[in-house]
Amino acid sequence: MDKYGLIGYPLGHSFSISYFNQKFADEGIDAIYENFEIPTINLLHEIIDSNPNLKGLNVTIPYKEKVIPYLDSISPEARAIGAVNVIKIIHEGKNTILKGYNSDVIGFTQSIEPMLEKHHKKALILGTGGSSKAICFGLKSLGIETVFVSRFERPGTIKYNAITPEIIKEYNVVINCTPCGMYPNVDECPQLPYSAMDSHNILYDLIYNPDKTLFMEKGERYGANVKNGLEMLLLQAFASWEFWNGKDK
Repeated sequence: MDKYGLIGYPLGHSFSISYFNQKFADEGIDAIYENFEIPTINLLHEIIDSNPNLKGLNVTIPYKEKVIPYLDSISPEARAIGAVNVIKIIHEGKNTILKGYNSDVIGFTQSIEPMLEKHHKKALILGTGGSSKAICFGLKSLGIETVFVSRFERPGTIKYNAITPEIIKEYNVVINCTPCGMYPNVDECPQLPYSAMDSHNILYDLIYNPDKTLFMEKGERYGANVKNGLEMLLLQAFASWEFWNGKDK
């Protein structure tokens, strides 16, 4: 039986394990998907060595960037983004080859593209982690200018308290790549001038639990178009399966 899995730390409820095991059951695929909660990335080879039937992994927080030195090759997109969230494992005799890809950018761009209109030219990306890099890459591929927002002073970013109503009107696409507002902290949201928003704004949250975060609720209150990260996750899962089982890309 083939095996697939997810590495990260900590791993609570996982969309991937539910999705893939249901897919395997529905489609009669002789495979299983497991969570591998590892406290340090250097345990990756131990996971692979102790699971010789492991064909692929998804990678989540905090290892999307830390995993790169452990891979034999990574795709041009993943290299440009600087983050990997899909690993294809190829067994060739005694050798094991690890190839890294990024499905975040595929899932995100396919999910947000139908929402975009001509007046959407600039975006604020909340957060600076591995996912935010993929989001930035995806937005730029769609012709949208981006700026990162951080709680800290960082080169090339702006802080939340510097975001004015004028900036919200100019950068009218806002993507939340932080865990702010994720269950159980549903009463939290990024600090933004929500009252400056209107129907020209898009608020896209990578969080999918709860279905509608406070970030989305506040934007919607002023007329913004909102979307959560569930469709992105589904599209990412499709892309992961293609990377694991399709021809090398």
